[in-house]
Amino acid sequence: MANDAKTVIENGEGILGIEFGSTRIKSVLTDASHAILATGIYDWENSFTDGIWTYPMEQIIAGLRGSYASLVSDVKSKYDISITNLAAIGISGMMHGYLPFDAEGKQLAGFRTWRNTMTAEAAAKLSESFYFNIPQRWSISHLYQAILNGEEHVKDIAFLTTLAGYIHYRLTGEKNMGVGEASGMFPIDPDTCTYDEKMIETFDAMIADKGFAWKIKDILPTVLNAGEKAGSLTEEGAKLLDESGVLQAGALFAPCEGDAGTGMCATDSVDPGTGNISAGTSVFSMIVLEKNLKAPHEEIDVVTTPDGLPVAMVHCNNCSSDINAWVKLFAEFADVMGLDVNIGDIYTKLFTDAYKNGDKNCGGVTSINYFSGEPVTGLVNGRPMVVRTPDAAFSISNFMRSNIYSAFATLKYGNDILLREENVKTSRMMAQGGLFKTPLAAQQMLSDALASPVTVMDTASEGGAWGMAVLAAYMLNKGDGEKLGDYLHNKVFAGQSGTTLEPDPEGVKGFDEYMESYRKALKAEKVVADE
Repeated sequence: MANDAKTVIENGEGILGIEFGSTRIKSVLTDASHAILATGIYDWENSFTDGIWTYPMEQIIAGLRGSYASLVSDVKSKYDISITNLAAIGISGMMHGYLPFDAEGKQLAGFRTWRNTMTAEAAAKLSESFYFNIPQRWSISHLYQAILNGEEHVKDIAFLTTLAGYIHYRLTGEKNMGVGEASGMFPIDPDTCTYDEKMIETFDAMIADKGFAWKIKDILPTVLNAGEKAGSLTEEGAKLLDESGVLQAGALFAPCEGDAGTGMCATDSVDPGTGNISAGTSVFSMIVLEKNLKAPHEEIDVVTTPDGLPVAMVHCNNCSSDINAWVKLFAEFADVMGLDVNIGDIYTKLFTDAYKNGDKNCGGVTSINYFSGEPVTGLVNGRPMVVRTPDAAFSISNFMRSNIYSAFATLKYGNDILLREENVKTSRMMAQGGLFKTPLAAQQMLSDALASPVTVMDTASEGGAWGMAVLAAYMLNKGDGEKLGDYLHNKVFAGQSGTTLEPDPEGVKGFDEYMESYRKALKAEKVVADE
């Protein structure tokens, strides 16, 4: 295998996927059969600066280079060679947000990420005018809020994009993106697989009195479908990506996609009736719709698959951050006690103990994991907190189980609306993300939360970077006319194994009981967070 991999890399046949996650930028190098040859990692964190969740531009570029350099180092360590050429590249990133530039390419405002909840006024007005739910984190919400705020830079915007769209532009010179990523900027018409023309006209009318020199379509990226060629690596792009100067220009680019789209590809969930859940800093479920929703719901977004099919998305801003904070605290305790403990082992031990020994309803312990605001439950700000009844069974297993339940509680809140009001059901629900590294624990709790079978594939921990590499491979092979769903079934996941867990009736009952306490605790959360 090592020799075959070495030949692939030496011949410039490797396929690179890079995903900008909230806490990690991951690079994955695969061959044409989607087998992983090498990986690279760059850890980073957003900052809360002047009331805005952001990443400075210099940190974004440093992260791109750092992740690729880590990949190059892995290739060197495994195969004793360098990467000089690549067959294809794809860029993915956390969706939505706000990155505006003028005609000379000057950044006009700091990057406003998906995590911000400062666009409530804009989102509400757009949703009413479009009769379509426009979430706060969408790019159009950020743009319209900036207009409502009278921000001076808006008149100078020549290009508005997302993080993935920006990196794609820097590497290729092309201002385009995949339809799934674009669906988090502005609503998509599933019949045309581009921006909804009626809503385009409505928005232009809403801002006509401002006298801007641009109309909304002038500044949005061009929309491409999965399998289309989206550009190639330029000389400048190669130098930006690889500071050593070894990588040559010329690699073809797939349309950049958001983490939602790459998650769907990484879990073989792009056909109608299929669904997937991605759990990281945020958690979201994606269910590919058989038909349009009856009505808009502020808790549910309608985005698309990478090939343009409508998807009901329940996106929750908060998932693993509070768990990570508690594990860090336990690691510090171990250090104070003079114990040499691997932090990965702490996660595994705590998750396993919560799964085996925790009460199904967490024994009266309730956690609210809101580091930031949570639009699904109407919270503008977040304050992590733990509450318990005086007679609670306050054990480490119940405490940790409560934290894991909290990571899925808001997701359940939104999915209950889909099931009860829209009768949306799935033939299968796939899950991916770091929370599922410990076998069975979080997977069973998620199954109980949704009262639905949940499958975790063996590739689940590879995540979106691998999913993006799969989309890049699909672009190279699209000449045979195979649809994306068929390609995934026949070429990527054929023969792949996974673990499916059915909901445990006692677990379902326990999670429902936990949710009663959770909803009551949200009242206190709102009081504290609004102070």
